[in-house]
Amino acid sequence: MVPRVTATPAALALIDKLAAKHGPLMFHQSGGCCDGSSPMCYPRGEFLVGDSDVQLGEIGGAPFYISRPQFEYWKHTQLIIDVVEGRGGMFSLENPEGLRFLTRSRLFEDAEWAEIAEEDARRGR
Repeated sequence: MVPRVTATPAALALIDKLAAKHGPLMFHQSGGCCDGSSPMCYPRGEFLVGDSDVQLGEIGGAPFYISRPQFEYWKHTQLIIDVVEGRGGMFSLENPEGLRFLTRSRLFEDAEWAEIAEEDARRGR
């Protein structure tokens, strides 16, 4: 099945670097406010997820979450996590690296969406 979230080679390299410094990681797609809509990287377990969050998958071995309202808005798209130069979110681990994670997206093709919708129905999403 096509993954809901993927990462570019540059993002995977930064994830490896951050994991070597901080241990196991996790991501949460920010929904706005202070850090815009950036994917935020935390030491695993330091950001509390709950029933209002959906795990989209993993990138570089790190679980990736999004809030349920955002999931409903973006469920027809694949999130592609990339890296660009600049400052990350103020609470995100990449902030001091001079790089920041960036979310790109693409709409699922019809065949991909049919497969995903069937899996979502099995999982009760």
